[in-house]
Amino acid sequence: MGLFGRRKERKREATLPPFDLSILGADMHSHLIPGIDDGSKSMDQTIAMMAKFENLGYSKLITTPHIMGDFYRNTPEIILGGLDEVRKTAKKLGLKIEIGAAAEYYFDESLMSRLKSKEQLLTFGDNKVLFEFSMLSKPDQVEELLFEFFTQNYTPVLAHFERYTYFLGSVDKAREWREKGVEIQMNLNSLSGHYGPEVKKQAEMLIDAKLVDYAVSDCHRIEHLMILESNLSSSYMHKLADLNLKNRDLLT
Repeated sequence: MGLFGRRKERKREATLPPFDLSILGADMHSHLIPGIDDGSKSMDQTIAMMAKFENLGYSKLITTPHIMGDFYRNTPEIILGGLDEVRKTAKKLGLKIEIGAAAEYYFDESLMSRLKSKEQLLTFGDNKVLFEFSMLSKPDQVEELLFEFFTQNYTPVLAHFERYTYFLGSVDKAREWREKGVEIQMNLNSLSGHYGPEVKKQAEMLIDAKLVDYAVSDCHRIEHLMILESNLSSSYMHKLADLNLKNRDLLT
């Protein structure tokens, strides 16, 4: 596309109204419980983020602290205890937005150990488990992992497919795994270029191929919500309305 074409495209996008995030209704990937991972550092930060989510039109949050080997050694007791404190504070301050919790499980030996020992995982919706891979190293034994998920009646939800460097330029794996029953989650801020132009392009490819089940914030700090708000007029943000997203299923 030439310079004139790029200017015309930018002008066309700028005329679009902001995408209405209340259409999504629920967000199921964030890091809002203070002090337990790389997300919120304090209750004040948590409440500020929750208030911003509410202002943006969301009705429900399912926050998902990291569980990652020896690095983030969170347990259901730690996560649910933190959730209880967040709920009490939010209610005291008059916030109306609902909040629940699950976890974002990192695919490592500890996750396989949990599955093989049939330890109960933290889930959301209808027994869904959010999990992630290393961003840089292509994972081995993925089929074994999926087998464990499925045989224990979990629905695996793969976090931010578009951010894995080894898949960039192709959505074939997303399509393959989705056909097997894996659900695909995309970060909304990937569409802003926040993670780089290649990730932005990958997110757009997922949308064009209609391979996105959940479009979410992956919010760690309020700046992520400010970036999201400032990019709501993009054409690909509006294309989300044409997908059969499952965010709203979590409102019931």
